Amino acid sequence: MKKIDFRILLSCLFILSFMMVQKARAQFDAQFSQYWAVTNYYNPAYVGQTDKLNVTAAYSQQLSGFDNAPKTTYFAADCPFKVMGIKQGAGVIFSNDQLGFFTNQTFGLQYSAKFKLLNGQIGLGGQIGIVSIAFDPSNVTMYDESTGTVVSGTNSDELVPTSKVSGTKIDAALGAFYTHRLFYTGVSVTHFLSPVINWGETNQFEVSPVYYFTGGSNIKTNIPFLTLQPSFLVKSDFADYKLDLSCRGTYAWNEKEFLAGLSYSPSTSATFMIGAMVKNVRLTYSYELFTNGIGSANGSHDLVLSYSVDMNFGQKAKNKHKSVRIL
Repeated sequence: MKKIDFRILLSCLFILSFMMVQKARAQFDAQFSQYWAVTNYYNPAYVGQTDKLNVTAAYSQQLSGFDNAPKTTYFAADCPFKVMGIKQGAGVIFSNDQLGFFTNQTFGLQYSAKFKLLNGQIGLGGQIGIVSIAFDPSNVTMYDESTGTVVSGTNSDELVPTSKVSGTKIDAALGAFYTHRLFYTGVSVTHFLSPVINWGETNQFEVSPVYYFTGGSNIKTNIPFLTLQPSFLVKSDFADYKLDLSCRGTYAWNEKEFLAGLSYSPSTSATFMIGAMVKNVRLTYSYELFTNGIGSANGSHDLVLSYSVDMNFGQKAKNKHKSVRIL
């Protein structure tokens, strides 16, 4: 009976993800093909999810071979703690996203509280921080339609700043993340305050909220030490969307893990990923191959390095068996 309920629930989650896609169609947040490895980036409720101190660093190079292609550097750390018997989590994140002439930076402090719900655990969390956007037009080249000539600089268009400008505003995010023995799922929204960045008196940039819906599971196989982790992520700002469907296989043995997987984004890309974890250090790499005619050599590279160490909340060490994470 539990298996039937589980399959029905997963089916509903996938159907809901496609419904979200149909309603939505430029998003501010960075793209990570290994979304499952950087959950804190888009859902603050995930902090403190495990009984470990986690530190993660990631680098993403989008559209290799193109000038001014997007590059993203990401750092996060989180840990669990208990107050009055309630499990909680705290974390910090920082990202630096370069997109052509734009540099977007975010910094946030995250908090989550965990509660038991329906034989599982739900985390409710929030993030408060800042978002900064800078625009450097020093290498901008404008095209004058009236003369048919290329004009260097930006003086030909009063809407484009003529010198480097930047602005900073308060930013926030909210999320919920539910885990069960058989599955996990989460919903979140980043930039829900819709901060407006002012560049002087005449220019501004509004950051629209971005909504996320994710889910997945950890499936044991008949092959010893081998598990499968299917998952999905829907990302939308209701002007654009991205859906990722993924499956990873993880072989764990003798404090080592080896993983390989595939991910598919309809009408956009296919991603191949590999990785390994030795003791507390995990390194994963992925290559996103675009299917919309960009070219196989102009894909995107993601590299994620993470470190984790057990937290025992001051209790005596016991039950030292290794736990299996579903993410």
